[in-house]
Amino acid sequence: MAKKYIEAAKKVDRSKLYEPQEAIALMKEIASAKFDETVELHVRLGIDPRQSDQQVRGAVVLPYGTGKTKKVAVFAKGEKAKEAEAAGADIVGAEDLAAKIQQENFLDFDVVVATPDMMGALGRLGKILGPKGLMPNPKTGTVTFDVERAIKEIKAGKVEYRVDKTAIVHVPIGKISFEAEKILGNLTTLMEALVKAKPVAAKGTYLKSVAIASTMGPGIKLNPQSSTGKTAEK
Repeated sequence: MAKKYIEAAKKVDRSKLYEPQEAIALMKEIASAKFDETVELHVRLGIDPRQSDQQVRGAVVLPYGTGKTKKVAVFAKGEKAKEAEAAGADIVGAEDLAAKIQQENFLDFDVVVATPDMMGALGRLGKILGPKGLMPNPKTGTVTFDVERAIKEIKAGKVEYRVDKTAIVHVPIGKISFEAEKILGNLTTLMEALVKAKPVAAKGTYLKSVAIASTMGPGIKLNPQSSTGKTAEK
């Protein structure tokens, strides 16, 4: 695989900022894995993630989905539990589900949704769910009484974005098998969401660098100004 990567990397001009359409076409051309690679977007932001007033976190529904159907676990009781089951939740429970996660390290799901009244039961699961990015959060719409909407959005292609300690956001935006227009649509939607999420406290250049890459492919740098379809420095 290293040989294929080196050959692919030779086709990428490291000194160039590609226009999104051009970058997507090149990424698809040089993809060589025998599986349907995930397309990832990596954005370095001009913020200080150590400051509480410069956090960037949220969620957005990608218009063309991610190419992966996510398994959704819901913490809810009574009518809300029935609503979750009707909406297509894969796992529904309350204290029993919390106990299973804690005692058996049960983690056969991709996203967790919880009604606000269930957050007390999830408190002791922080050390298990937190490091895996599975803890429900109101900012990403996963702590809500509107469980039907939350589940349907996740199933439709909702992704979470969160800046890491190095001020970079990493988000999957589709599969290499997607048509170029669909990857571009997802990319633009995510970039617009990041621009809207710019903290008031952030100063200077907000979008420091933008790159896309397939799972096994080299990174391709994009022109930040054209990645959002509008001016990035608003």
